[in-house]
Amino acid sequence: MEIIDYFKSNKPGYWLSEIKKSDWQAAETLARFIEEKTFHDNLGEGTLLLLADSDKLVSFLTFAEKDCIDDERLSPWVGFVYTVPEYRGHRYAGRLISRCGEIAAEKEIPKIYVCTDHVGLYEKYGFSYIESRIDIYGGNSRVYFKPIS
Repeated sequence: MEIIDYFKSNKPGYWLSEIKKSDWQAAETLARFIEEKTFHDNLGEGTLLLLADSDKLVSFLTFAEKDCIDDERLSPWVGFVYTVPEYRGHRYAGRLISRCGEIAAEKEIPKIYVCTDHVGLYEKYGFSYIESRIDIYGGNSRVYFKPIS
């Protein structure tokens, strides 16, 4: 398996088509950001990481300045985390989260964040719950952080 930075990929159109096959509404939003070239306008500095098994998309996530919690004191965010159903249960998203930690360490960023409605998912990747907040869509999201050593 290989981690690919979407924005450095030699076949972004192919990967975008794979993302668009996702059965998740947030993936549609992410695809729209890419198609409309508003990824950085919406998420700030950051990237989209893909985990691929040859030409099969396994998992993806964003690692960017912003996500669904509007608080500039909390950054960067792991967001839009998705694993293709046939690959779930093997912690493949964890490989991408680990890569986010490596990027943060290289940039001397002390913490990374994630917001979610899941309980028990991100704790296994070293995240700790901070609090619940209303997100930019008006929903209730759980905010977690992970210290980077």
